[in-house]
Amino acid sequence: MTAGAAASKTVLIADDATFVRERFQAALEDAGHRAVVAQSAAELLGRVTADPGALDLLVLDLRLPFSSGIELVRAVRKLDGGRLPILVFSGTISSADEVRELASLGIAGYINEYSAAQHIMPSLAPHLFPDSFNRRSSPRVVLGIPVAYRFGDTITAALTLNLGKGGMSVRTMSPLPSGSQVRLRFRLPGAKREIEAEAAVTWCDHRIGMGLEFQRLEAADHESVAEFVDGHFFVPEL
Repeated sequence: MTAGAAASKTVLIADDATFVRERFQAALEDAGHRAVVAQSAAELLGRVTADPGALDLLVLDLRLPFSSGIELVRAVRKLDGGRLPILVFSGTISSADEVRELASLGIAGYINEYSAAQHIMPSLAPHLFPDSFNRRSSPRVVLGIPVAYRFGDTITAALTLNLGKGGMSVRTMSPLPSGSQVRLRFRLPGAKREIEAEAAVTWCDHRIGMGLEFQRLEAADHESVAEFVDGHFFVPEL
């Protein structure tokens, strides 16, 4: 079942910034889903308490006014019994220790609150439709960089949707079948040289693109990818 054919989902967007709530709400509603919003911890917990079974996903700002991020997630978990997938806005993460604590609470992943409108649904889709995706547990950076991939004798250029330590997702209207083996070439922002890797297609969706899991990557290149991903999440905002 693809995201386009699936039933409508309900997503709770919790952020005190109006422009963040409105941008995510618009992206969800344009795709045929329902978005409910909260701008405070009390409002968030009230909505979860009212009917946790009606929510399919929570997208959360850890720095809501008058709340502690980790404790807020703990409060949600007491209400939902660990059922509700939770995505955290990556800009509200302050340390690697916080990420480890969130992992122990079953956080599904992270998303950039400043994501361009066209990247919002592709970033949410793996969490709204987990059966259609081979979802990875490591953090993903929403990132649009050029990538070339070779399948057989054909070389195709695309843009990434996101990048993680173990792979990436790319936007394409002609995704390869799951299990296909490809060779990748891409350059991280600010890097002086390209990275080459071998990867396998782990999921495909004709409306979004496909997921690629690294199969072979030089140790130095893997370290560069890991440092880039960690740097995105673990540097406190100024």
